[in-house]
Amino acid sequence: MPGRGVAVLKACWLQMGGFAASLALCFFPIGHSHFGDSDAKAETSWRRWLCCHPELLSRGWPCSSSRTSAAEKEMGGAEQREKHYQARQGFGDHHGGVTGARTYFYADEAKCDQHMETFLHCIDASSGSSEDGFSAIKLTALARPQFLVRFSEVLVKWRRFFHQMAAEQGQAGWAVLDTKLEVEKLQESLANLGIVSKAESQQWFTAKNVGTSGTVDLLDWNSLFDSRTKLSRPLLLPNRKTGQLEPLLSRFSEEEELQMKRVLQRMDVLAKRAMEKGVRLMVDAEQSYFQPAISRLTVETQRRFNRSQPIIYNTYQCYLKEAYNNVTGDVELSRREGWHFGAKLVRGAYMEQERERAAQMGYEDPINPNYEKTNEMYHRCLDYVLEEIKHSRKASVMVASHNEDTVKFTLRRMMELGIHPSDKKVCFGQLLGMCDQITFPLGQAGFPVYKYVPYGPVNEVLPYLSRRAQENRGFMQRANRERDLLWKEVKRRLLTGNLFSH
Repeated sequence: MPGRGVAVLKACWLQMGGFAASLALCFFPIGHSHFGDSDAKAETSWRRWLCCHPELLSRGWPCSSSRTSAAEKEMGGAEQREKHYQARQGFGDHHGGVTGARTYFYADEAKCDQHMETFLHCIDASSGSSEDGFSAIKLTALARPQFLVRFSEVLVKWRRFFHQMAAEQGQAGWAVLDTKLEVEKLQESLANLGIVSKAESQQWFTAKNVGTSGTVDLLDWNSLFDSRTKLSRPLLLPNRKTGQLEPLLSRFSEEEELQMKRVLQRMDVLAKRAMEKGVRLMVDAEQSYFQPAISRLTVETQRRFNRSQPIIYNTYQCYLKEAYNNVTGDVELSRREGWHFGAKLVRGAYMEQERERAAQMGYEDPINPNYEKTNEMYHRCLDYVLEEIKHSRKASVMVASHNEDTVKFTLRRMMELGIHPSDKKVCFGQLLGMCDQITFPLGQAGFPVYKYVPYGPVNEVLPYLSRRAQENRGFMQRANRERDLLWKEVKRRLLTGNLFSH
């Protein structure tokens, strides 16, 4: 395809200017160009599998309203929320340590529906271009970000109160799945705090919730909070600092209740199309103040569509301190409810922005202290999922990493646990144009391996790619190794007289 690549390059050079096209060459090899304003379909002659990601949906400001008016509308009431879940004027901007990662402020729901239609085209493109393909979606393109922030705050407060009660029962700092509250003591605490009477709380803790153990764990506790039907239920929880009772959240408006229904409906539409087309959906992880809501909505969709096979994959950011608890909790939930667990493991893309925001707004940094700790977290989460694959066969994972040590760790553990590549329970993913020295050997050895293909206008996609390079701080060092390997192969072919063949 070299002729086609040169033609595309010339057209882009004229349309965008030499500078932008030169930048494109840094990321897209000749013959594998996937940029363009309207064509959602990326050809896959280079690799058999395609991960089609409409990057333009998570970038830029909607043209239907002004940036200022939309932001003001979405940020209403932010000063009443906890610091981690307060929006500020820089909230949706791409500046400040997260290049190209702007977030929409929506003036209406129509934009979300337009984005859903684009995601549907992406699913169709993945189906037509690859076998067992993936398509990535972003929930900030399907729901108003400020709604996700509000919902995230509710979920975090609810979980935090559980841990507060656990501390009172002498279980502070315990692993999430080991923490079990005695129901009788919990009912007494709820009554003493003035939250609900003991008679009222008995309606919460039915035999269905408690079983025969007389205890509740975090998953039981979360099941009391049904995101589909009970968001508007008024509930007072104690403020940790003041000791005063305050609403878990101001009562959701009718419009906000509709937003919840709409985003679930959009996800259902996408999941149904994915099932029809034989494509799996990866829900991208985003900033920590969105993520609790994104994960909860993803799990709701997994419950419906992952009954016989993993169609919906959640993304877990291993630079977060809570990553292991998040993974183990969701795996355990899938066991209890009998659906297939699907996960994509990443290190994370928003570190500098998260740390800067935490420092400026005065809450605890959610990120692991250093890269080594993030590596440890990644391998710990990965090992837990691999063990689950061995024992239940109802889990699948994408190892989305450019880190050679992580890939080697995965291969070693798969061999030790007896997980064969043909099982298709473990797959690997790298960006198109990055770390081919990892991708090619994996594919040649029979492992499912994917190239992640962002598409859209070059000026929209390149910031995303530059952020990926920033995320993988050892990338340039590894690029030197890749260059040496390529030069070694060129010399070998010259010496054998097979320059243009394998």
